[in-house]
Amino acid sequence: MAKFVTQIIVLGAQVVSRAFARALRQEYAATQAAAQKGQGGPKAQAEANLKVGMNLDEAKNILNVHRLDAEEIEKSFNHLFKANDRSSGGSLYLQSKVFRAKERLDEELRLQKQDKEKAATSLSAAPYRWYTNREGGI
Repeated sequence: MAKFVTQIIVLGAQVVSRAFARALRQEYAATQAAAQKGQGGPKAQAEANLKVGMNLDEAKNILNVHRLDAEEIEKSFNHLFKANDRSSGGSLYLQSKVFRAKERLDEELRLQKQDKEKAATSLSAAPYRWYTNREGGI
């Protein structure tokens, strides 16, 4: 009986370890594919989250914005920052949360602008490379 229980435990451990190894390999392959694609994607967002200390959804909720529009963000920030001013009985904690949320959204806007510029430069250079690679010259 003890031998049977031991075999079941060992078999279960093997199944779990194989599944874990497979998941690890898939995650590694996905990470490598994203790196080869040249887009920062999740890595850039994770760096921005660490830099400011909050994620994008939290920042949107704090400033009550639904899309990344610079004017809408600025308008909401100014209203909430003034409403939580200490001289008018507001909270420094809330004011700092509003400030950090704006920082995070500004960082996201900057990252999106970088991605657009990167995509535009790679698209504008593509036809030139196609002609030069195909015929050996223009």
